[in-house]
Amino acid sequence: MNARYCYTCNQNHYKQSTMPFTALSGTLGKKRAAHLLRRACTGASITQIDEFASLTASEAYQRLTATDLPNPLPPIDTETGSEWITNGPTDANGDNLSTLLNAWMIGQMLASDVDETQKLSYSFRERIVFFMHTLFTTKQEKVNNTRSIYYQNALFRHYAFDTNDREVPTPNPDPDSTEILPNTIYPVNFKHLTKKVCVDNAMLKFLDGSQNVKGSPNENYARELLELYTIGRGLEGDIPETNTPGDYIYYTEEDVQAAAKVLSGFDTDTNVENGAFNNLDIETELPRGVIRGSNIATQHDNTVKTFSARMGNATIQADPELLQGSSPTEESVLDEISQLIDLIYDQDETALHICRRLYRFYVYHEVTPTIQAGVIQDMADIFKANDFKLAPVLEALFTSEEFYGGTGGVTDDVFGSIIKSPLDVTLGFTKNFNIAVPNSQTDTARFYELTRALLGEMGGQGMDFYEPFEVAGYSAYHQFPLYNRSWISPNYLTNRYNFVRNRITPGDLQDLGDISPIQFVQNNIPAADARDAKTLVISLIEYFLPMSTDASFDGASTSEMTQERMTYFLSVFLGTMDADPEAAWTSNWDSQTDMDKADNQLANLFNAMLQSPEYQLM
Repeated sequence: MNARYCYTCNQNHYKQSTMPFTALSGTLGKKRAAHLLRRACTGASITQIDEFASLTASEAYQRLTATDLPNPLPPIDTETGSEWITNGPTDANGDNLSTLLNAWMIGQMLASDVDETQKLSYSFRERIVFFMHTLFTTKQEKVNNTRSIYYQNALFRHYAFDTNDREVPTPNPDPDSTEILPNTIYPVNFKHLTKKVCVDNAMLKFLDGSQNVKGSPNENYARELLELYTIGRGLEGDIPETNTPGDYIYYTEEDVQAAAKVLSGFDTDTNVENGAFNNLDIETELPRGVIRGSNIATQHDNTVKTFSARMGNATIQADPELLQGSSPTEESVLDEISQLIDLIYDQDETALHICRRLYRFYVYHEVTPTIQAGVIQDMADIFKANDFKLAPVLEALFTSEEFYGGTGGVTDDVFGSIIKSPLDVTLGFTKNFNIAVPNSQTDTARFYELTRALLGEMGGQGMDFYEPFEVAGYSAYHQFPLYNRSWISPNYLTNRYNFVRNRITPGDLQDLGDISPIQFVQNNIPAADARDAKTLVISLIEYFLPMSTDASFDGASTSEMTQERMTYFLSVFLGTMDADPEAAWTSNWDSQTDMDKADNQLANLFNAMLQSPEYQLM
């Protein structure tokens, strides 16, 4: 055990880190490049993997963090040919706007509308946006408003790349003055995101924050804020015990009640249904909730809020300078919320909890006390030292040996250690084969044809996008001890395999999103490799399967693929009709005598490889 709980100071004491981050040296190579792009970007094409293989880990990270990325244009309703986000839907809009919005979000993860040179960095940003959704979860059905979900998604995007704070010109209040005032700096970090989520329209609706009023507090959001989004309950599987009811070691019921009072008095913006939003956050320029009342926050509990000893007996009260007389205002309530989030982020467990979530999302589900005292503590230290910005944490992680440096073979806890989510299966396949995604603005019908089909496939594989089963989110990202293993059941696995089978189509392509095996090999594999059956199998393994080191057919001890597995792929590929299948393949490929036969053989190989247990891992 590397951690012990101290009941004197109410915190864990960790031993010196036993697993500090070590910078990875040298270029990535094919296996590590594919690993990075699977985890960070939901997959990549062969060309992109080859490009990143020649980069160092630091160079690769810099490529992924381009700061000149565009923000996406709103989704278009095919019924009207225009977007409905800015001014709200009308009677002319279709009744499937939530499906269109979800399909549009899938399109963002596929970087459908950006230049080829920006696709990976755009996908990297959208992967962070999705991580934020898995943490600050909402459900479409409960929120029941596509505009609120859209703007929450935009809020996550605003804070996803947080290397730099936002700097804007400061207007001079004196219209006759020519003095140029210093620019205003708005912080961009995870702590400030948490402050904004507290008054986000979608979250106010989802966790009943709009029902939290003075004298009749609703504690739903306050409870989840402490338990799920920030402090947490401790290291899962190693949570300290207490015999005191309402004591959760790192916070108490008293803290939930006090936090609920701080958060009281907000409602969703009435313009969330129709019309342009009037209440925009000055820092993000995105819509947020409104106070109940006009100039005065009539439903806010303006008493002094006292927290438990677990949180240092802290108190939160309104800033007198922000009150109107003795009454609370929007400014005073927002300031109290800011005080609350500052208090929460002052707790050491907050950084640890968020970094555990990051680690499980990007690295591995199991966090032992040793990993907690090592890598997680390192991540948390970086997080706190950099004003709770994600970027320094992700940079340290994605350039470290700890992210790439698993030992080979079945004991490897880095490569292939995560079971792909349905999102990873469907979008990863689309990216692996560089399937062209139609532009959402100029080829809208075909864009939705593809992205809605992917949404349907995800649902059949067990992910109801933006409809997680529980308030804590998709169980694969939080549910101890099952985590990502919850994606697998006999039915879900069958649907994963069917997804691949239905898209690998020798001959003429039937549907948008289908691939031609022979065209793919001709366009992506060097001719010298493609003509040799064994070399071709090895080459495809290196791109598609995470456990690819020294893949060979001779049973080499360093091969991560067994000789039996390699022989299986080869036999399914070539069949047994020819006396010498390997020679026959080479002869046919060189002469192009019977390319229909070659196309069918490649379809057999792709189906065997991509319907394998290995392909379900990343």
